Amino acid sequence: MKNNKFDSAAETWRHIYEVGKRINLFVLELLNRSLDHDQSKFNHIEKDLFDEYTQKLKSVEYGSDEYEDFLRKLKPALDHHYERNRHHPEFFPNGVRGMNLVDLIEMLCDWKAATLRMESGDLHHSLEINKKRFNISDELAEILTNTAHDFGMFNKK
Repeated sequence: MKNNKFDSAAETWRHIYEVGKRINLFVLELLNRSLDHDQSKFNHIEKDLFDEYTQKLKSVEYGSDEYEDFLRKLKPALDHHYERNRHHPEFFPNGVRGMNLVDLIEMLCDWKAATLRMESGDLHHSLEINKKRFNISDELAEILTNTAHDFGMFNKK
């Protein structure tokens, strides 16, 4: 009697290759995003106002009345910025719901980096505020928190 036992190794290797090929699409996009991130801030429409308010924003608490007042004064720069940078929920008519996973990863990294600019920066606090600000679901908020935790983003540096 012949032994016609199926060997799945070749099919498994093909599967691993196909998964890796798709993961690499994300990796390449994330690398491109890391190079292109916030380049619009060098445009005079944004730069002039960011030159004036970046230092002021360092000393205020995220989400405070004073912070919100600075945002109102930065509105022309922020409108220009949000229109050109899809890692901001404001880029999309339906906010976070319009974003893809790469947008969300860049957004989370951006939020972490923003906390490092502020004296009282705290990603936990930012996530709580942004959950309300951008109407983020409990499930997505938990995914963002889990990701931040797993990638050491709750450390001070």
